[in-house]
Amino acid sequence: MSMTAPTSMLETVAFDDPVLANQLFGPHNAHLDLLAKVSGANIDSCGASIVIASPDDRVRQILCNVFVQLYDVLRDGCALGCDDFSRAYEMLSADSGLELSSVFRDAVFVRTPRKMVTARNVAQRSYLHILHHYEMVFSVGPAGTGKTYLAVAMALSMLQRQRVKRIVLTRPAVEAGERLGFLPGDLAEKVNPYLRPLYDALHDMLPQAKVAAMLESGIIEVAPLAFMRGRTLNDAFIILDEAQNTTQEQMKMFLTRMGFGSRMVVTGDISQIDLPILPGAQSPRSGLVHALHILADIPGLAVHTFSASDVVRHPLVGAIATAYDKAEKYRPSN
Repeated sequence: MSMTAPTSMLETVAFDDPVLANQLFGPHNAHLDLLAKVSGANIDSCGASIVIASPDDRVRQILCNVFVQLYDVLRDGCALGCDDFSRAYEMLSADSGLELSSVFRDAVFVRTPRKMVTARNVAQRSYLHILHHYEMVFSVGPAGTGKTYLAVAMALSMLQRQRVKRIVLTRPAVEAGERLGFLPGDLAEKVNPYLRPLYDALHDMLPQAKVAAMLESGIIEVAPLAFMRGRTLNDAFIILDEAQNTTQEQMKMFLTRMGFGSRMVVTGDISQIDLPILPGAQSPRSGLVHALHILADIPGLAVHTFSASDVVRHPLVGAIATAYDKAEKYRPSN
């Protein structure tokens, strides 16, 4: 593989393995077309080479960096999808010195019975490393960063390796409140809508029949937070999702359920608190915000924070979100 000196607007990258180069370019040059759309450059293939045309020298250098590094990742046997190329461009745009092998080839991964779950960016790689090494983890950040999904994957992996004997997944059903009794069905049917995202993560990693059998046997338990009161959970991997909607009392109750041989992961987005504001208070009494303030220095406990730039989503979803953000920004005030 070699790189020629750039002209005023062109950069050429040649690869030594035509078969691997075709994988890099994608079916019908799909990966090249995606990066051209993301970067605004023109990218064409010629045999086992690519030609990048852009008046922006920085864009050309970022694209060369992307192709050279991802070619090495492919050569080492790591499969890449279209979204990996757009994420690689975003990451190298933010940090030109980043080694993509640390994200893709050498990424921390967990294997579940149905799939292998890998870190999709540097933040997720760090998160999975923390989940491996700490007994209690707080994960904070916006939706779409993989906070809960990766925690569920880690729980299934540890269950498979007999590091824990069961998994407990829980959420506060804040929206239900006093209205829970007016919903149709028994208690399980009333709270299940609030637990649906946890079931979705399980079904993505386990066959549906397997999930049903493990729920029936109690190896996996999915329950609202109120069901945790008065229990001590030993040899369990326990995940509290949407923790920003716990009260301080609920958070204390939950954290003190931890027993011997157990792991706890608490996930939430402190920008999306749905708790009611009590009379005389200026903000909701979020148990997650309070816990982060008073527990951060406790040994054996780790806090991992995701940012908006760590959101992993379909490129079309990102474009839609950007369009709405622009519309909100330029909306005339009445």
